[in-house]
Amino acid sequence: MKTQQDDETHGDKRDVAEIFRDRMALLLAQKGFNLSQFAKSIGIDRSALSQFLAPGSTRLPRAETLCAIARTCGVSLDWLMGLIARDSLDSETVEMLEIQRVNHESGRRILSVWHKEAMGYKIRYVPSELPDLLRTEAVRKFEFNLKNPDERESREQQAKDQLTYSRLPETDMEVCMPVQRLEQFASGQGMWNGLSAEVRREQLMHMATLIDELYPTFRLFLYDGREVYSAPYTLFGPLRAALYVGDMFLVVNSKGHIRALTAHFDHLIRVARFGPDRVAGKVVGLAKTL
Repeated sequence: MKTQQDDETHGDKRDVAEIFRDRMALLLAQKGFNLSQFAKSIGIDRSALSQFLAPGSTRLPRAETLCAIARTCGVSLDWLMGLIARDSLDSETVEMLEIQRVNHESGRRILSVWHKEAMGYKIRYVPSELPDLLRTEAVRKFEFNLKNPDERESREQQAKDQLTYSRLPETDMEVCMPVQRLEQFASGQGMWNGLSAEVRREQLMHMATLIDELYPTFRLFLYDGREVYSAPYTLFGPLRAALYVGDMFLVVNSKGHIRALTAHFDHLIRVARFGPDRVAGKVVGLAKTL
């Protein structure tokens, strides 16, 4: 007969396995390896690695394999198994700033891991253009000129990941962006020059619908870009901040710097012209001009 202790033990193992898979996804993204390359680097079969990383799997590698992963990737076993948030074998302290070079797929995987690690904390986000999770497929294709099927699939999956994350009951996400960006989009100016009025109208109505649907776990604020400026970045609770610089993330680990970026975000909210209760109305109003 299965006891409560058996259930708790199985649950603990499942949690550890999930953390292990998340940490492995981050290592794969950092190394830029596919599964075959990574498996070869640590001396195991690709099929065995695939089994450990399969969604829902509770299997974990043997101790010698875990040590090989830690040694090869320069991380500690404690970090790999989720006992600590960050670690490195090279130093007892975490670098204040790191550069993570990414492509579309590795960037998506890294962001997914960071969001999972920050679950339960407030995610605060200043997008570079429109928020990823609010874009329609037609707008993504236009903005990124997605001719490469792998890149298109990666962009689609990133948007789905963020939308799924924002719908979780434990999610707390705030987004700030300049109101002029929405006005520019509605009028088809700047990077949206050439995008049809019909597609722009559909995008705005889609955005308004999601803003209402996702509230209060997702809250959008619009500030006046003529009064205040912000570079694009995301705060993953108190754990880290990531600034977007083309094909790389500038990752901030310093608590003091994270607090400064948090204070900057607080200022964007304080000076916002439109809060979450008025943003959907503003967006619908713009759609009606088309």
